Amino acid sequence: MKKWRCTVCGYIHTGEEPPEKCPVCGADKSLFEEVVEEKPAADTAAAEDTATAAPGTPEDARQVDLGSPPDARFGNIYHLLVGQMLKHHAHPISTHIPNGVLPISFLFIILALISESTVLGTAAFCNVIMVVLTIPFVIFSGYIEWQHRYKGAMTNPFKLKIICAIIVAAGTLLMAIWWITSPDVLSTASTGRKLFIFISLVTLGAAGLAGHIGGKLVFRD
Repeated sequence: MKKWRCTVCGYIHTGEEPPEKCPVCGADKSLFEEVVEEKPAADTAAAEDTATAAPGTPEDARQVDLGSPPDARFGNIYHLLVGQMLKHHAHPISTHIPNGVLPISFLFIILALISESTVLGTAAFCNVIMVVLTIPFVIFSGYIEWQHRYKGAMTNPFKLKIICAIIVAAGTLLMAIWWITSPDVLSTASTGRKLFIFISLVTLGAAGLAGHIGGKLVFRD
């Protein structure tokens, strides 16, 4: 039975033909390549020649292409930065901040509404501010990951992930500004309290969906 590898996300399909679309990243059938198992080298010299011809080729199909330096003065710094971000998985690590903090913030909001506690409201506000401060790096590292590890593929999972990132960024920024201008937004006297809770819930859902898609791309299932 033949094996086919998605050149975008590295998913392996077994069958006589590649699937019409990758079940993980949605890449088209044309972006699959057949996996051909390498035969053992005839002798040591031949093996050395092979190693010399393709040094450092990663086993993972998601090969990282840093492209050409955009500027002679800053190209090397850019390549070093991007290379280190990809090597140390900056995006998966950074996404744990909004994905972990937003549920706690929403929980504090609900508890503040129930108990009318200003302390819990302040705690929720601090969590939102934390997300606002970190989301630019999350989006930047995600863009780097998408461009260099997934070849900038504009398939449905990536489109949805981009939309979710925009919702999280816009939602948390709106919540922070609203909170700063109306500190009593969670009080029973606030007319916009229900809308504020709705925005918080949508933002939390978008962060969760983006995390789900990211996990699917990483684990390829």
